Amino acid sequence: MILLTGATGKTGGATARALAGKGLPLRAIVRNAEKAKPLAEAGIELVVGDVGDDAVLDKALAGVTKAFVLLPNGEHQLALERKFVDRAKAAGVRHLVKMSSMEAVPGTTIPIPAVHVASEAYIRASGLAWTMIRPNFFMQNLLANARTIREMGKFFLPCGNGKTAMSDVRDVGAVVATVLAGTGHENQSYELTGPQALTFTEVAQIFSDVLGRPIVYVDQPLAGYRAMLAKVLVNPWHLNAVCELIGAIAHGGLDTTTDTIKRLLGREPISLAQFIRDHIAAFK
Repeated sequence: MILLTGATGKTGGATARALAGKGLPLRAIVRNAEKAKPLAEAGIELVVGDVGDDAVLDKALAGVTKAFVLLPNGEHQLALERKFVDRAKAAGVRHLVKMSSMEAVPGTTIPIPAVHVASEAYIRASGLAWTMIRPNFFMQNLLANARTIREMGKFFLPCGNGKTAMSDVRDVGAVVATVLAGTGHENQSYELTGPQALTFTEVAQIFSDVLGRPIVYVDQPLAGYRAMLAKVLVNPWHLNAVCELIGAIAHGGLDTTTDTIKRLLGREPISLAQFIRDHIAAFK
């Protein structure tokens, strides 16, 4: 039995869809049974409840051999992931696959990557087999800019001239599914990127080429980005953490490309142009 967390989100959902056709026994912890209805229809067993609830966690982990750890970013994430590891080990789980980040570099002071660093260390010390999935910036993050791209021909981010080799969550989900369904991935860290390291000015040019009209990247001051984001993120910890994470792109460090997706999936990763074409209704 394989246990999934985060299966109603973008990356977890992509993982669930990639696994559903492989004929493996699958289970998912979900908080909203109605939202998770497509998972049940795909043959995935549901355990409804909160991952922080010991009884829910123990029920979900019963008979599980591999588990995917994908919990929401937040101030309680590390404590929840440590609890998950402890209960998984007690339940006889043998292999944990954790969603981490390429920014999770020891010594970082950025809150979200710092949580991943500490959680990775805890998993490695647990004695369980592990695989760390460490993607870059997601192409799907650009969907948050769809309205201004449609209405103004512009998108706003505080990333300066920083580059990022962004990846598509469909590729990330396919890699996670490959790891969970296969063997030989134990005690490996997989850094996942898209095919190109791009500045956001170059991203705007690709949008222009695909949409057939000029799209402009506006390097937004971080304070303005924070004010905009505060309308959506009401939790101060989460707001500050996301602003620090996005703002750090301007200073570099995400411009590395890897061949991991091609090596594991046997095909090229999805390009930004293909992502835009696949989501054309959102941007036109």
